[in-house]
Amino acid sequence: MTEVNRPPRVGGWTRLVTARPRLSLLAALVLTVLAVLAGSGVADRLGSGGWEDPDAQSTYATKALEREFPGSQPNLLLLIDTGAASVDDPAVAAEANRLTARLAREKGVTGVGSYWASKAPALRAEDGHEALIAAHITGDEKTMGDTLDRIAPSYRGTRGPLTVKVGGIVAVRHEMQTIIREDLTRAEMIALPITLVLLVMVFGSAVAALLPLGIGIVAILGTNAVLRGLSEFTDVSVFAMNLTTALGLGLAIDYALFVVRRFREELSTGAEPLTAVATTLRTAGRTVLFSALTVAVSLAAMLVFPQYFLRSFAYAGIAVVLLAAGAALILLPAALVLLGHRVDSFDLRRLLRRGRTPRSSGEEGTAWARTATLVMRRAPFFALATTAVLVLLGLPFLGVKFGTADDRQLPTTAESHAVQQHIRDDFPGNPGGGLEILAEGAATQPQYAAYKERIAALPEVAGVDGPLVRGDSAYFTVLPKGEAVDDAAQRLVGDLRHLDAPFDTKVTGTAAVLVDSKHALAERLPWAVAFIAVVTLLLVFLLTGSVLIPLQAVLLNALSLTAMFGAVVWVFQDGHLSGLLGFTATGSIETTLPVLMFCVAFGLSMDYGVFLLSRIKEEYDRTGDHREAVRHGLQRTGGLITAAAVILAVVMVAIGTSRVTNTKMLGLGIALAVLMDAMVVRSLLVPAIMRLTGRATWWAPAPLRRFHQRFGLSEGEPAQDAGPLPDRDKVGVPG
Repeated sequence: MTEVNRPPRVGGWTRLVTARPRLSLLAALVLTVLAVLAGSGVADRLGSGGWEDPDAQSTYATKALEREFPGSQPNLLLLIDTGAASVDDPAVAAEANRLTARLAREKGVTGVGSYWASKAPALRAEDGHEALIAAHITGDEKTMGDTLDRIAPSYRGTRGPLTVKVGGIVAVRHEMQTIIREDLTRAEMIALPITLVLLVMVFGSAVAALLPLGIGIVAILGTNAVLRGLSEFTDVSVFAMNLTTALGLGLAIDYALFVVRRFREELSTGAEPLTAVATTLRTAGRTVLFSALTVAVSLAAMLVFPQYFLRSFAYAGIAVVLLAAGAALILLPAALVLLGHRVDSFDLRRLLRRGRTPRSSGEEGTAWARTATLVMRRAPFFALATTAVLVLLGLPFLGVKFGTADDRQLPTTAESHAVQQHIRDDFPGNPGGGLEILAEGAATQPQYAAYKERIAALPEVAGVDGPLVRGDSAYFTVLPKGEAVDDAAQRLVGDLRHLDAPFDTKVTGTAAVLVDSKHALAERLPWAVAFIAVVTLLLVFLLTGSVLIPLQAVLLNALSLTAMFGAVVWVFQDGHLSGLLGFTATGSIETTLPVLMFCVAFGLSMDYGVFLLSRIKEEYDRTGDHREAVRHGLQRTGGLITAAAVILAVVMVAIGTSRVTNTKMLGLGIALAVLMDAMVVRSLLVPAIMRLTGRATWWAPAPLRRFHQRFGLSEGEPAQDAGPLPDRDKVGVPG
């Protein structure tokens, strides 16, 4: 090829990353070691909440009640089992009172109360053999966790005639944090060896297979250090570490696969290693850069939401995407220059090929070329059939019900889950479903009494307790008639907030938090979607120079997510396969999860879309033949995209083995979305739609065409403005 005979076009970036490759790799090794040190213990610094809107009325009321009336917001519960004896037995009462008094003396514990002190029916089980001691642990999440670790062992277990179990929201969150950390370690142990085997199957060479894995490890360790630093300034969710592992391995492997595959292609044409690296960075490197930007944009959209649970995934996702792309564009070229043709060393597939005739390079991708030919020949059928199937798979999402995360996220064997389940099943009333009303401002007892009567008159109210008054503040507890977060309870929140009162009122409680969270998401979701759509449209236009392709990319990406959303509702909300997958179905989906899954899955779909479109654009610039460009693009990238999707799906499924339901849902849902996108949308729907749109696919008005020629980037050499290309649509693929 002429490219081989010319001096290598080594631009500024190639010179920068290949001038001193050994020094670059040594510096990367030093930085990685520093990242390991900086990121050590990061899980202990992260929170396990973050689903609430920090500016919401319910959040304000919760904090005010914790401060003024700590007994109204117990976050630590001791479940006392008296065995065969009654909770009112004198010996039982004496021991329980000793435990209560001892707990009240613990540092960092306030608002201690018990059934034996108050005789409140809600604190006594209906069978008379269990009762509760309630308290409030003060401080931030880390302080509360440290306090729980310090005091829980001295209360848990057999205490005279009592058996004590520890529960409450503090115990739930602390146990969730511990389980996530353990599950993440197990997921890494599952994913890494399987990923290495798959990479060997893709590359054959053990050396080539280790390169993507090394890039992934660098990205993960670097992101852990970033999260550790961010935790000093803002709240970060421990759930974000799962995304760090998944995207760190998945995207780094995607980018490294793409770069290494292109480098090996260039070597196979006879190019020298430096020339091959220069061409790879000028082509595949640009694609990796665009891909990283599109994924980062999708993840950055979560920054518009106030919940730190979502913002944490943006922090982790943006960091890991940039680190993965940076490592693929800086460290990987340096390694490839040093390795040269040795990148194909240690071919572990040699035994499998023994006795077989090796395939020529021209035969590679033949199956994908035949697939593209078949799809384009029957384009209307494939377009309609795949669209119909995807829409059908997404129909269960029309019945989605949103709720809040609680102890049922944990496995049934978790102590805090068992305690909360006991309370739900065996205690009277609607534990955890009460609403608290904070009343601020000077008021008289008659005014409080009149307000209480108006509350009791509401149709959804089962009972009202209070007020408990302290200075100019008071609070009421309202018990709804139905479930804690059902539609009636949510309507009751609105009724209470609109109820006339001679003082300022704020409503909190489980249903109120859900109402505020849904409002915050609904208010900001259009902005997030618009941000993703507009920036994605711009990036894809800069890549392709087409007006239609960006619109197709956004719409087909959104369509590829339907199966994921349908499966989330059918499996995790409705409980199908709950026994097989080992989780407790609650009949609802936590409000932030669909937003998170949309942003992550949309970004990953664009990742594969950019890989395919860049190769199609390169061929179209070279030949001007639309159908041949689509066929060639799928032939060259179909196997690569499928391999990358399978590897990423393996990582996500490993994450999905978590015992925490939200993490399980995230891992398995994203795995399904990635596979559907790679194997259905990219393989069938995209070539069918591009065949139907024909050469109009590449149209752009003259001003935008000039804009793209000046600012756009694409894989391959920039196309010259030679005016309209001749219609070669009838050349190449029959149809």
